[in-house]
Amino acid sequence: MSQINDMERILISEEQIAEAVSRIAAEVDEYYKNSERRLVLLGILKGSVVFMGDLMKKITLPVEIDFMKVSSYGSGTKTTGKVNIILDLLRKDLENCDILVVEDIIDSGKTLSYLTEYLKLKGAGSVRTATLLDKPDRREVNFTPDHVGFSIPDAFVVGYGLDYAEAYRALPYVGILKPEIYSK
Repeated sequence: MSQINDMERILISEEQIAEAVSRIAAEVDEYYKNSERRLVLLGILKGSVVFMGDLMKKITLPVEIDFMKVSSYGSGTKTTGKVNIILDLLRKDLENCDILVVEDIIDSGKTLSYLTEYLKLKGAGSVRTATLLDKPDRREVNFTPDHVGFSIPDAFVVGYGLDYAEAYRALPYVGILKPEIYSK
């Protein structure tokens, strides 16, 4: 069975995503154009990989990439509220870096709020955030991302890097998953 049949509906099309990526890249170029530091795109594994790959191709400034693996989710669909750093950023030159944390989705805000403060404490020259999707209705902490592709309703979304049980990441769009799929 095709994965499209698992969708309640397509929320954001491939074309809309491409437009948002271009817009965010232009914002990043404008914001960092006069910086003396190196721009490092810090992808949060695994969900951000697709978004970050497209974003770095559209940014015209020189960029470096790095990755962290951070989780606040257990085995299900609910956040635990506790942030676990599974793969850390190990660089000796953080003070010379503008870190742009690239995330697929922000809901409670706990992970990105924790992570931005953590990177500042590690000595990063600056820390900002870019997310493809933002669920402000789910926010549990005072956190506002710097660059946002789309604000979306509180629905279970997959595609374009977002998964459910490691499936759906390769879809070129963002869709709302039918509840019967993740409620089994």
